[in-house]
This record gives sequence, C-alpha cells and structure tokens, in this order.
Amino acid sequence: MHAGRLTGTVAGVIALALTAAGCGLSGSSGSGDATAGGCKVDKGNVGSGKLTGDVKGKITFQTTNLKKDFGDFFNGVIKDFEKAHPGASVKWIDDPGDNTFTQRTVADAQACTLPDVLNLNSETATALTKAGYLLNVGVKDPDASKPFVPAFWNSSTFKDASGMPLHTALPWYTGGILLTYNTDLLKKSGIDPDKPPTTLFGLFADYEKIAKTSDGTYYATMANPIWRIPADWDQMNVKILTDDGKTAVFGDDPRTTQWVAWMAKLYKEGAMPKDSLSSSNDPSTLYSQGKVAYGSTNPSFVRFVKQNSPSVYTKTGVGQQPFDQLGHTTAAPQYISVAATSKNASAALSFAEFLTNAENQTAWCKDPAVVIFPTTTTSLNDPFFQKVTGSDPFSAARKLVAEQLKTTTAYQTNLSPAVQNAIVAQVQLAMQGKKSPAQAVKDAQSKANELLKQAG
Repeated sequence: MHAGRLTGTVAGVIALALTAAGCGLSGSSGSGDATAGGCKVDKGNVGSGKLTGDVKGKITFQTTNLKKDFGDFFNGVIKDFEKAHPGASVKWIDDPGDNTFTQRTVADAQACTLPDVLNLNSETATALTKAGYLLNVGVKDPDASKPFVPAFWNSSTFKDASGMPLHTALPWYTGGILLTYNTDLLKKSGIDPDKPPTTLFGLFADYEKIAKTSDGTYYATMANPIWRIPADWDQMNVKILTDDGKTAVFGDDPRTTQWVAWMAKLYKEGAMPKDSLSSSNDPSTLYSQGKVAYGSTNPSFVRFVKQNSPSVYTKTGVGQQPFDQLGHTTAAPQYISVAATSKNASAALSFAEFLTNAENQTAWCKDPAVVIFPTTTTSLNDPFFQKVTGSDPFSAARKLVAEQLKTTTAYQTNLSPAVQNAIVAQVQLAMQGKKSPAQAVKDAQSKANELLKQAG
C-alpha cells in the first residue's frame, strides 16, 4: 500500500526536473492570476489568506493502490460527499504506486495536470512542496489541524524551496510498531514477558540471553540488518543525515558503532539463524513455527499469526517497542494533499478534509481487510482501538499502538534503497567478522556519502 522509496537515480532526475519547473508559489503581475510551480492558477490558491469560494465543480481524487480492495468504501465516501455538496462531483482514479510513482507525479505537476486531491507518501509530498505544487492547507484553512493528533500534525510538514516548513498535507492512515514475542520462549530464557526493555541495547541483552539458553533450538530474531536500519538508529535518536539530507553523519555518533558491535556479537553467539543474514525473509514463518522468540514489529503480523498458527498465537504477547533516547515512537503516515493547480480548489480542499475526518478514518480502520491506524484524536479514542477482549493479543496490540500514536511524530529518516543497501552491506561484513564494527561504520558512512553526492 505504500509507494517505494526513491532510488538515487530517480531522485537525481526529480531534482533536475524540479529545478527546471519554476519558482514555487508566487503572484503574477497584473493579470489577477498567480503561479504554482510553472502553472497559472487562481490567485486565491496561493499566498496568504483563507481559501474562499463555493464547494462545487468537478474534481479528480487519486489514491495509491486502493481501488481493488476498498472500492466499496471509497465509493461510499464519494457518494456521501456529493450528497452533502450537490454542486460538486468527484472522479476517483487509482495509481499503482510503483517505484516510478514520484517521478510520474512530478511529471504530471510540471504538465499542470495534477489530480485535485492526491494520496501521497512523504517522498512525493516533499518533492511537490519544494516546487510549489501543493496547496498550503495550514494557511488556506486555519482550522485544518483540529481533527488530528497534535504531534502528528506538527511533524507532518514539508519545506518549500526557501526551506520554510509548510502544512501541504493532511495526515491520513498509518501503521505502527510494537514488540511481538513468544512468551514461552522468553520464560525459558529467564526473560519476564511483562517487563519489555526500554532501550534497544536492553532488547539486545535479552537477545543474548536467548542465545545462551536456547542452544540453537530456537533464536531471538532474524539477522539481516535491513529490517533495523534506519529504524533502530532513529529510535536511538542517532542523527543519520544532515538537515538537508545531503550528507551522512551517523558514523559521528559512537553509539552507532556500539550498535554494530552488538549485532556482530549476537550473530556470533547464535541469537540469529546464520542463514538469515542476507535473507529477505521477515520472522513470520519461523515465528509461526515456534523457532523465533521475537516476531515482526508490524501490528498486522499479530493477525497473521492468529490466522496461520493458532497454537503459537495463544503464546504470543505484545509489548512496547523500546522508545530509547527518542522518547516516543515514530510513524510513516500516508498523506492527502490538494493540488495548488486545482481549478476547483474549494471543492478539493473540502473533499480532502471530509475524507480524512474522524468519522471516515474510523470507519475505514474498522474494515476487516486492513490493519491500519487513524491520525485523528477522536478515532484513536474509539472503543475499537481501546477495548481489549480478555487476553487477546490482537486487540491488545491495537490498543497499545493507538495509545503510542497519540504522541508519535511523523519523522523518519528516508534513505534511498541504494544508500540503505550500502550501509547494510557494511554492517553484514562486521557481523561476519570480516571488518571491525568501527571500520564497518566508517566505510558505510563513506559509501553512503558517495551515493548521496551522486544523487545531488
């Protein structure tokens, strides 16, 4: 459901394209029109001042790979909106959300053909905001923030070409993270499942206990560090990139080397299956077989275990993923934005706010076909998320994630696949004992910077 991250090559193409696109939001001289990027738009769409005008006209709404599974739901939302606003009509289109999504969306923006209302990931919202193609909803509707969790709203900002943070997107649905674990296996290793660790190194210490007591009959977790980078470092509050995203600096923090040293130690001591170091498999299969103590951090994983391994499900517990130095969790929401190039911006903004209001967010999150979480305060307080049925792990997971999302931020470090893979490769060498942790971190930062420089 999420569009892929940018490769370095695509990022470079987009950077060049946006440079050629124009100068962002500005008024034009004397015509009564204005420009957004390189497109002529209504003057009311840009600059300061609340958006005015009747909610009418035809608008296009674009989602990302949702129509197949959720056609009935979104058609219902559209029907309700059109009933409330007889002068407005909504055409729904669905993008596949593949690896060229950002590139194609930028091309649409430059051609002045962006859909009026768009479902965006953070990478695409960043690119379009920088070039001035998105409506500044925080200015155009000063009340736009009211439904949303304050921490979500405050951190869901994107910068224009001058570096000014703007609210060009409404936070929509999101995932969450938590610890999932086999309570029997933890108890065998002398770990109290009711007292999850509060730091990542504390979690690693529990992994080590499992390695020492399991004698290879079961493991703590999977080895491939691609599942943990950059998430672990973000949670440790390690600064990974400079503020402009152009330089890697994670090697400047000694805790990064400590983290790699822990990973190498755990791998050597047998906390992880040896053949999982370069495997793309997550813990799902081995956990369901009772061979891995800690499962995926994705809440939907708990439902997967419930459906596919009832015997292990009865032993499954959920707990708080360590907040570590960051002090709260992070999330990567999907967003709803309005094109500044919309010819019916009042209708587009009204529909965007209707789509993301508490009622519609709650209704969609209750759909049994999906495990997602809302971004509005009212939705997170709904009994669906707050009520735990007995000792049911899945309902406990929902409540735990809903509570932590009330203080979450949307900040996560975005690494291109090329940069992430370069870092992971060096950590893998350290885990195999082919490099010292310090040398692996030094080389990882150097290789990351080479790639970041190439991407511009």
